[in-house]
Amino acid sequence: MSNRDRGQNASLRLPEAGQWPDKIALGVTIAGIVCTTIGFLLAFLWVPPVGGATVSGVALIGDTMVSQKMLISQKIFYFHMPVAITSFVALLFGAYYSVRYLMTNNERFDTCAAIAMEIALLFVVMTMITGEMWTRFEWGVWWTWEPRLTTYLILMLIVIAYFVLRNSMSSPEARAKASAVVAILACIDVPICLMITRLIPSSIHPVVLREGGMSPEMGLCVGITVVGMFCLGFALYRARFRQVRLTQRVEALKETFGD
Repeated sequence: MSNRDRGQNASLRLPEAGQWPDKIALGVTIAGIVCTTIGFLLAFLWVPPVGGATVSGVALIGDTMVSQKMLISQKIFYFHMPVAITSFVALLFGAYYSVRYLMTNNERFDTCAAIAMEIALLFVVMTMITGEMWTRFEWGVWWTWEPRLTTYLILMLIVIAYFVLRNSMSSPEARAKASAVVAILACIDVPICLMITRLIPSSIHPVVLREGGMSPEMGLCVGITVVGMFCLGFALYRARFRQVRLTQRVEALKETFGD
């Protein structure tokens, strides 16, 4: 068989170089930047402070007495909550693709799951950073073993364990199967993180999504920022997916034609 014939046959098995979502990735990226910028401006310039805030160095803002620390902690919230929601969504996609891999043994689904978990790790770390900033300003400490913080810390450790496991196994098939199980376990912790403040009423972490939990202005700011974070997460996923698949395509060509 000639090299040309071999190449034609091999091309049928090559990972795809791109897909239709890549065509909208640039527009989604711009939308994400615009929405997060708008959310930032709304948080600092438009949304009023919550009622009941106290002050050190008294200041009257919007008929509410507010301290600088309390004001900063409120502004952190408008980014902490959106990145946390985005991390949960990325973990759900990671678990979905992991289940698809276990059902089909299709390498593409393992790639999708791994990239979704990479995006999840990014947003999990951002959530922890903004959460620790909020904790420092709101509660006066960098860390406390509060139920929401503890369950989310466990979630972060599971996500980190996912990548430690992937990098410690040489067999691609065994690595993919073991990683899929860990991704599914991480997803199981998502509803626990979401519901823990309701399951343990003594938790000092606020229950935000409840009646009267946010004013319309706060809800609008959070909603716009959530959309922006979703768009940025999608854009990062598509960019990373394209890069990984192109790398796999090159490797497949090398295996077919040699170095």
